[in-house]
Amino acid sequence: MGAQKISLNDYILTGGGFNGESYDHKTDPSIMLKLYHPGKIQQPLDEMRMAQKVYDLGIPSPQPGDYVVTEDGRYGIRFHRILNKTSFSRAAGDHPENVKQYAEEFSEMCLQLHSIHVDTQQFENVKERYYRLLAENPFFSVEEKEKIASFISSVPDTDTAIHGDLQFSNAVFNEEGHYFIDLGDFCYGHPYFDVAMMYLCCILNSEDYIQEYFHMSKATAISFWEHFAHAYFGDQRSLKDIEEEIRPFAGLKTLIIERDSRCPMPLIREALKGIL
Repeated sequence: MGAQKISLNDYILTGGGFNGESYDHKTDPSIMLKLYHPGKIQQPLDEMRMAQKVYDLGIPSPQPGDYVVTEDGRYGIRFHRILNKTSFSRAAGDHPENVKQYAEEFSEMCLQLHSIHVDTQQFENVKERYYRLLAENPFFSVEEKEKIASFISSVPDTDTAIHGDLQFSNAVFNEEGHYFIDLGDFCYGHPYFDVAMMYLCCILNSEDYIQEYFHMSKATAISFWEHFAHAYFGDQRSLKDIEEEIRPFAGLKTLIIERDSRCPMPLIREALKGIL
């Protein structure tokens, strides 16, 4: 699939992150551009193909458009933009008095997502993804890797849809509905691999990190997690029991974070104590 050439003169920079930048079209508000950092060519193409497959499943998400390249050689994807959207993290940060409402709405989205069964020939198994990340990780010992692999193996196999980066900045809403975004890591498997990302974002991250990336206090993030957990798992389960079950799955996220940061992450590794 060839990339369509575009000019950044037609776009306005609106944000940035680890993988790249986002832009809005200057004259057409229905178009947004996700542009990857220099050197990333296959990743945006893979994400676009994944986004289309997810969209075709009926999961509420932005409709993907073209695979594009700019004059300076950066590749990206154009999406049909969700107008007047707000992320759940931004909403909770701006209106902490409504955190329970936002957490429960987000929980309902996640429950619906995790009720979808997918064609396992079309998507990657989350356990296989973690096995690969574990094999590539240079910071765990052979013995530690064996214990982590044993834990992954013990998780029941399911064909459940998984977002892959399920956190409250990757779900947005407007007057028309609720939508998931940034679905490049979509796969299938046990929902706890997904839910654990919320525990990591709200509980394991530092106050400074939460303030910078999620625009809220850690107290608000903790409150969001607590309301989310009760709504997702039901009031019949204690928060302590939920967290004990989810914590090692959150610890597994260090395999992703260490791949990207290229250094050990002791704060996240603490969640693996029960495994190691």
